[in-house]
Amino acid sequence: MIDIKLQKQFKGINNPFFLDFNFTIERGSLTAIYGESGSGKTSLLRMISGLLLPDAGNINIDEEVWFSSNQKINLAIQKREIGFVFQDFALFPNMTIKQNISYGISKNEKSEWLNELLEIVNLKTLKDRYPETLSGGQKQRVALARALARKPSILLLDEPLSALDTKMRDELQDYILLMHEKLNLTTLMVSHDIGEISKMSDSVLFVENGKITRTGDVLSLFTDRHISGKFQFTGEILSIQASDIIYIVTVLIGKNLVKVVVGEKEASELNIGEKVMVVSKAFNPLIYKI
Repeated sequence: MIDIKLQKQFKGINNPFFLDFNFTIERGSLTAIYGESGSGKTSLLRMISGLLLPDAGNINIDEEVWFSSNQKINLAIQKREIGFVFQDFALFPNMTIKQNISYGISKNEKSEWLNELLEIVNLKTLKDRYPETLSGGQKQRVALARALARKPSILLLDEPLSALDTKMRDELQDYILLMHEKLNLTTLMVSHDIGEISKMSDSVLFVENGKITRTGDVLSLFTDRHISGKFQFTGEILSIQASDIIYIVTVLIGKNLVKVVVGEKEASELNIGEKVMVVSKAFNPLIYKI
């Protein structure tokens, strides 16, 4: 069990901004953190990692205390079992891929782990190249491998896929899910992409104005009704076409186009470009606005 209670005040231009987080997550879970820009999501990850000092509170990882303002405990960054992947890669430009990843591996770790990481993220043939010669997706794979090199117990992801195209995002999401399961990680992931959150997370922390205002699964937080169905996918409406007395809604889900038949009333409530959830219920696809 991971128990987080943290407070931090920042001096704003007009008024101070106060963070007050209080939540518990299960070991082995993948939890998404969702909210508007400036709501405090990145600051939360930085406090957990030790990069930002809270004003008060505690971080309890099972029986271990990483931070406690009352007990005056503040575990050093290098002693926290953390892997952190940033949005801007943060790679060492003067190091090769192999050297970047090796930087995070403990001295007593065998070289087999480095080779396994290179294999998993499909970078073995590029190991002697420098970051400036890589694509955005390749750089992010290096950053992910480096964060995992120490075999951390907690992986922190700060929108690491937001600058990538859809195909590369899908691939890296699969890499992250693979490593999350393989290394039995507890993962906290900041994301603005509801489809990404739906695909990857077990639960969601909804952050507003420096506080967690709601928690739950994707369906309960991003739809306004209870939905049940065997298959659930999120996508974007590309077109809405009338056909006799029905309407055909074309939805882009990943790289696939899905056509859903709806009635006139449902069609009138939908717009091109909107995010929706397509649910299969008794072989009848249904569509819900997110």
